[in-house]
Amino acid sequence: MNTILGKGPKTPWHLWVVGIVSLLWNSGGVISYSTTKLGMLESMEMPSEQIAYFSSFPAWASAFWALGVWGCFAGSALLLFRSGYAVTAFAISIVGLIGVTVYQRLFADIPEALQTIGNDLFAAAIWVITIGLFIYATRMKRAGVLR
Repeated sequence: MNTILGKGPKTPWHLWVVGIVSLLWNSGGVISYSTTKLGMLESMEMPSEQIAYFSSFPAWASAFWALGVWGCFAGSALLLFRSGYAVTAFAISIVGLIGVTVYQRLFADIPEALQTIGNDLFAAAIWVITIGLFIYATRMKRAGVLR
């Protein structure tokens, strides 16, 4: 085990890469959530049916969306601080992602313009990245990199 002054393993270079890239990626989710909740979708020149869809999420679905977005953003920031709480934050984001997915697949009336293979691939990418970040953080915690 590499240690510096007995404070645990040296921070691997990939932690910085994963932390910074994931923080940038998750910033997109924060911007999307924030612009929706602040009523700024009109300024993005989004079609009115899509604005209505995103603005009509019930409170419970919005709460899950917030957990997903802010949990993942916090997890990325906590990785950079080498905090073991990154694992918890990513777990919370997965709970949020599950809730939003349940809403979208079972209850939402998704506009036809959003029912594309591109949107499905993007949703799949969100799942893969979120689970990947959780696994990565868990491994870094087990390795003693995260405190």
